[in-house]
Amino acid sequence: MDPIKTPGLPEARLHFLDYWRVIRIRKAIIITVFLITAIIATAVTFILPESYASTCKIRVKNDVNDIGGGLAASYQQTMYDPYFIQTTFEIMQSQLVLSNVINTLNLNVEWGKKYFNGETLKTSETLEILKGRMGLAPVRNTELISITVYSDDAKEAALLANTIAEAYKNYRLDSRRQVTAKGLDVLEAQYLTESNSIMVAQQEIETLRTKLGVHVDAAGSPGYTPSLTSDMLQRYHDQMIEGERTYKELAGQLDQLKTFDKNRLRDVLPNVVNDGALGELLGRLHEAEQKIATLKVDYPTNNAVVVRVQTLLDTLNQQIDDRVNGIISSLDSQVSSKKAALDSLNASVEDAKKKDQEESARQQPYYDAKRNLEQFRELHNLLYSKIEAERLEQEIPKTQMVQVTDRAEPGKAPVKPNKTVNIVLGLVFGLIMGVGLAFFIEYLDTSVKTIDDVERTFQAPVLGVIPQNIGYLVDEGTESKHAEAYRVLRTNLLFSRKEETLNTIVVVSAGAGEGKSTTTINLATVFAQAGSRVLIVDSDLRRPTLHKLFKVTNNLGLTNYLLKQNTIAEIVQTTQVPNLDFMASGKLPNSSMGILGSAQMKQMIAELKQRYDYILFDSPPILGVSDASILASEVDLVMQVIQYRRYPQPMTIRAKQMIEKVGGNFVGIVLNNINMSQDEGYYYYSGYYHDYYYSRNPSEQDAETKPLLADSGDTTEIKKKY
Repeated sequence: MDPIKTPGLPEARLHFLDYWRVIRIRKAIIITVFLITAIIATAVTFILPESYASTCKIRVKNDVNDIGGGLAASYQQTMYDPYFIQTTFEIMQSQLVLSNVINTLNLNVEWGKKYFNGETLKTSETLEILKGRMGLAPVRNTELISITVYSDDAKEAALLANTIAEAYKNYRLDSRRQVTAKGLDVLEAQYLTESNSIMVAQQEIETLRTKLGVHVDAAGSPGYTPSLTSDMLQRYHDQMIEGERTYKELAGQLDQLKTFDKNRLRDVLPNVVNDGALGELLGRLHEAEQKIATLKVDYPTNNAVVVRVQTLLDTLNQQIDDRVNGIISSLDSQVSSKKAALDSLNASVEDAKKKDQEESARQQPYYDAKRNLEQFRELHNLLYSKIEAERLEQEIPKTQMVQVTDRAEPGKAPVKPNKTVNIVLGLVFGLIMGVGLAFFIEYLDTSVKTIDDVERTFQAPVLGVIPQNIGYLVDEGTESKHAEAYRVLRTNLLFSRKEETLNTIVVVSAGAGEGKSTTTINLATVFAQAGSRVLIVDSDLRRPTLHKLFKVTNNLGLTNYLLKQNTIAEIVQTTQVPNLDFMASGKLPNSSMGILGSAQMKQMIAELKQRYDYILFDSPPILGVSDASILASEVDLVMQVIQYRRYPQPMTIRAKQMIEKVGGNFVGIVLNNINMSQDEGYYYYSGYYHDYYYSRNPSEQDAETKPLLADSGDTTEIKKKY
């Protein structure tokens, strides 16, 4: 029969049930921390003194500039400054504002009497107390600021809030007046300076007028510059432009005519030049050409009439060419004349410019001085307008810069401490602290917690899950409600064997107190109840305990046989459970500590395999002494017991490694002492079958149990059943 195949290991993923499992297991810690925090929060809430709050709202606006108002303000828009609100908060809490509040309400004396047994406080001390009692907050998307003051007296809280608002308002108005007054002083000083500058500039202009001989301001402009504006220069300039235009037109026509051939000139020239002689010659030429064309039809070319007309025609062509050449020459002469006139005009213009520039340079200081005077007058007028506007604005009340929109009223009920909120926050914080502490402790706990932990870490199957608080089946009998967990363990163990002849089993554990002795006894009991002949060997020679559970003597046992003092028949004892025998450990001499590894031990195991269907060995902790490792190498099957949440995983892993190192046939793990009420995941390994099986009547249970009890040591029927 092949052994049970272990399925692939699942990935380590946390499920919601894993978190719920931690909460249920650590619920004592969570409840304790929760209650302590809730009690402390409640006690502190009722101990804290009551405090009233009053809120005053003010509307604040930013200043336009240092001077503000006037003509400059009409051209400057007020932009939102993201730092303005924060700056306002700091100013409200500064000594500049709060010191006026302290002086107005005489808080040094009043609070000294109220809180310090009549001792007058320093302003700095009162200032810190007042700052601690006030709170500032902007009203979103508005220009409003809320001033909230807390006090044990409702009327005092309202009075403080209103006084702070008035103090800040007065501070802003006083600051604005001081800045405006300083600005006016600067403007008036500058105004007097500009007035003196105007007087000096006027005297300088009169001196230059007399010195330079300026009688009339050209164009009446204070900044007039005479260059290029005199009548003569303007006339020359107009003539030069007209002559240059005529010259360019005539020269262009001449250049175009020179590009034509003789015949083309005869056709074009009459349209360009109005010449009567050329027109007459061209007319006579056309008549002669028509006449000779007619004669050549009727007469030969040597005819006297034809020859005479031809001679006339040649004469006319020569006269026309001479006339055309004459006209072209005349045009050349006209172009040259125009060019000479234009050059003469340019010379006249340049001479006029030179004279005009000389005159302009001579009179320029006068006009420069006059231009400066006009600039002084413009600045002087602007300063005068600014001063008058600032004086007028100074008289206007600044009610919009800081405006109290809602005055503070005494509160009807205390706002601190908020008992409901504080207690609820205490409860929530306590719950969070408790759960956080529970998960932190769970994180520090590296012991075995789930079957997934075992199979993932140990790479070995879990053969059985044993619930918490299980007693000995020897005392409870076959109808024990805990027996089913060990029956499941027995079945899984039998299926894990590769051969049916493997019937010697040692139960080991990493440390003491993990339940290996209880597992050994109860597993042997269910084997015996199934009809198999079973022997339990107490091989824990250092601290034997099984003889006490069976209530038999430990005088004779394993050590007596290994020391060849007694036979097997003499040391094996019967128990109250049918088919179950017991071999005690016996007395261990100090000189025989390695007795379990002797040849006598191997001989005894071989002899017991012939006498019994199953032999179970109880061993000491494998990490404590070497006896368990020796037993693991000598028996057929090794099964490790791990107690739930007892030892760290590295310790149990080391125990399994030691079994494999000595060559032991490791078949699986038994999880012991599982709290089924807290870890629902284990219910399906033990609790479900228990509820299903024992919820039926005894006759149904007996009918299903008899085929199993008839096995008598052979696992064939068991395998068919399962």
